[in-house]
Amino acid sequence: MNKKDIAGLRRQLKVDNDLLKISDIFNVYIMKETTDIYHYQSQPFEMLDRDQQELFIKNFKKLLTGQLNEKLFELKFKREADSQLILHKGLLSDGVEDWMNQMLLMTEKMLKDNPYEKDVVITFIKAEYLKPMKKRNDEAEESERDAVYSHPFILCSINKTQESKKELVFDYVEKEFKYNIDVDSVIDLDTPMTGFLFPCFSNGASDVNHVLYSSKKANEPDHRFIDEVLNSEHTITAKEDKEVFEEVMRDVMGDHLNPSTLANVYREINTMVEENEEDEEPKLDYKHVERVFKQSGGEQVDSEKVKAAFERITDNESYELKASSVVPKYKSKSIKIQTKVANISISPQDLEYVRQVNYKGKRCIMIEIEEDAEIEGFKMLPEAFGE
Repeated sequence: MNKKDIAGLRRQLKVDNDLLKISDIFNVYIMKETTDIYHYQSQPFEMLDRDQQELFIKNFKKLLTGQLNEKLFELKFKREADSQLILHKGLLSDGVEDWMNQMLLMTEKMLKDNPYEKDVVITFIKAEYLKPMKKRNDEAEESERDAVYSHPFILCSINKTQESKKELVFDYVEKEFKYNIDVDSVIDLDTPMTGFLFPCFSNGASDVNHVLYSSKKANEPDHRFIDEVLNSEHTITAKEDKEVFEEVMRDVMGDHLNPSTLANVYREINTMVEENEEDEEPKLDYKHVERVFKQSGGEQVDSEKVKAAFERITDNESYELKASSVVPKYKSKSIKIQTKVANISISPQDLEYVRQVNYKGKRCIMIEIEEDAEIEGFKMLPEAFGE
C-alpha cells in the first residue's frame, strides 16, 4: 500500500457512506495485569447509536494516520504464519460465531505472556471498502460507481482505558458536600495504542500476504507484536534508513559538504519519489546511491567505496533504502541549521540558497533571499557585502 491507498481508505471512513460497509464490530475487554478475557461482545455496526459509530470511526481514522515507515508499516507475513490463516478465515467467515472465534484466537496471541498495565479494549471490525474503477466524470453517462473494486478487510484497534475521576460535589437539595466516583471505565478512543489492517491492497487488488501495522509512536514499532502477534517479518523504520544513508554519505563524501550539493542529493531522490508516487515505492541500492552522488556534484565518487560503505554499515551490500525515508519532508522547513547564535529551519528545496562564508575574518551563514527580511515587524536595512 502506498500513502495514496491509505489516504483513500481513510477518506471513506465516515458514517452513512455507501462506499464503506462495516458489517460487524467485536469488542473484547481485558483487565489490567491479567492475560484473561473479562468480557466480549459482537454486534452489527449499524445497531450502534450514531454517536457511538462516530466515536469508533474517529478512532479508526486516527489508527490509519501517520507516515509510512514511521508510524504505518506494510509487513510481510512469515512463511506458514498462523496469524495470516486466522485473519483470512475471519475475513471469509459467514456466521458471527466463526468470526468471533477467529478474533478471539488473535486476542489470545496478543495476551500471551503480555499482561497490559491498564485495562484495554480490543476492537475488531469486518468491513468492505468499495473503490470506483474510474475517476469521477460529471459528463459521462456511466456513473463512477457502476464498476468498483471490492476490498473486504478486518481492522483491529487496541485502546487503553482511563481511570474514572474522583470528585467532591455539592448536593443543592440536601445541602451537603458529597464524595462522588464513577466506577465505569472510560475507553480512550482518541489515542489508539496500536492496531492493524488486513489485508493490504493496491491497484485494485487485495494482498493477503501483507498486513498494515500501526505503531503507537513514530519510528518505535513493537517488535514483539510484529513477531508474535502478526507473525510478520522485521521492519526497518524511516529513521533507521535515514541514519544508514547519512552514514554512507559521510563515508563516501566526507564530513564537510556544501549545502548546494546536499540540496542536489535531496532533489534527485525526491524526483524519484514523486515520479513513482502511484507505483511501488522506489528503493535505493548502492548503485542508485552512487549515481545520485555523482549527479549531485560528486563526480569523483568511487563505486567501490559506496559498495564498501553499504557493506560496513548494514552488513549487507545488497541492502536497499526506501527513497521516501531518506529525504526530509521536502516542502516544509524540515532541515535544521544549528549554530551557537541561532537555529535556522529551512526546506530541502531551499538549501541551495544557503552558504557559509568568511566575512571580515569571521564565519557567517549567508542566505539568498528575494525580498526584504523582517525582524519584529521592521524591515532590515540592506548592507553592501564586505563593507
